[in-house]
Amino acid sequence: MTQMTPAPLDMPTLPERAVAAVGLALSLAVGCLPLRHRIAVVRALRRLPAAGRGRVVRLDTAVRHVTPTWWPGRIACMEISLATVLATALTGRHASWALGARRLPDAAHAWVDTVEGPVGHDVGDGADRPYTRVLSVP
Repeated sequence: MTQMTPAPLDMPTLPERAVAAVGLALSLAVGCLPLRHRIAVVRALRRLPAAGRGRVVRLDTAVRHVTPTWWPGRIACMEISLATVLATALTGRHASWALGARRLPDAAHAWVDTVEGPVGHDVGDGADRPYTRVLSVP
């Protein structure tokens, strides 16, 4: 008899990875557009019901899991957070896309906001120098 071991909790399921891969492809395609057009795409999704934080965390993990290391272009917080928002929309829900900045050292960051709190908002060295939200696209 074979013993089945459960998958680790942080390992995304195949459907989550598939949705994340499509969301990432859409994010990279939309990323070629000016910022105002990316904002318009996210704003068009606001009529969907709000997503719970758990769903967004799973999809964010899946997007990070399917992000290729061989990609010649930039895939950082802006692309990953946009991919998470688009993947969430592909599941029939919406999440807000937030862009922020901080000083000393100057840095910009993008993350996903839910009603229950932010996702992808790296605390790390930002605990004593938090990011200030500059734009939140519902």
